[in-house]
Amino acid sequence: MVWIRLGLVAFVLAWLFDIAGARFYVPIWAAFLVALGLELHYFFGARRVRPRVRERAEGEELLLVRDGDDEFWIPYSGESPEEIEALVEAAREEPDVDEAFEPPPRRPVRPLLVGLGVIAVLATVVWIAGGRGWDGLDDDQKAEATARFSAEASRIVGRPVEIRCDESRRIVGAVQHSDGVAEVGGDLAYLTPDRCHDLYRQAFEGGGPFSQTARAVAVLAHEAWHLRGERDEGRTECFALQSGVELARRLGASDDTARRMMRQQLAENALRARGDQEYLVPPECRDGGELDLDPGSSRFP
Repeated sequence: MVWIRLGLVAFVLAWLFDIAGARFYVPIWAAFLVALGLELHYFFGARRVRPRVRERAEGEELLLVRDGDDEFWIPYSGESPEEIEALVEAAREEPDVDEAFEPPPRRPVRPLLVGLGVIAVLATVVWIAGGRGWDGLDDDQKAEATARFSAEASRIVGRPVEIRCDESRRIVGAVQHSDGVAEVGGDLAYLTPDRCHDLYRQAFEGGGPFSQTARAVAVLAHEAWHLRGERDEGRTECFALQSGVELARRLGASDDTARRMMRQQLAENALRARGDQEYLVPPECRDGGELDLDPGSSRFP
């Protein structure tokens, strides 16, 4: 169990610092749920009563004797039938077999409490360090942030549009694209609170975990292209990753960082699209390809 707890600590640290995109691929609650299940399984499994094997003299074997509905294990070392009958008679007078078994000493509760304590401490760290997210901002901060997101999306669309954060967590979760949703050609899009918080940290706090920020920028640009009128998901993602470079720069990232963000998103596109091929960028999404928004440049995206 020590190794399991150390593994949980390692995962939480990886999740907090978004190592290898841990936040995107594994929800933090899943790790805690597995850890809790293992702690309980180990504790209650170890408390199960196991029968004690009766000792027998050297050279003896155990002979199963049935007497009506009863069964007796009789030590046997070549006794005659009369002697076996005497042994059976003696076994009838002994206490019930179950009473002769002694349960192993109960496992102390302390290891379980230690395990639950570790889980509680790590959950608190996650909540303080990054679990509150968008909900931890006050109304003025949220209003300033959504106004900024709307302004940036409007620049991509070419007309005024509005970006809202789905604090009810009902609108975005009801569609296939779980990070955001927009009506094609409309003027309103919703992003998940997690993505809004990633964008907030980039725009107002100097940035957050690289992979999360990159994904949030790509999502905002993606929904903006839907508002612009693009319907095809693969083409929309291709255009979004290109527009995302300038968007990330406007939100405070350096040119090199902004390009690395969108190149990472392009590299991960095939992995994300495994569950839904329509989000896979088409072959024309490349430098000099049909979907290259800046064919005069050799940098893509």
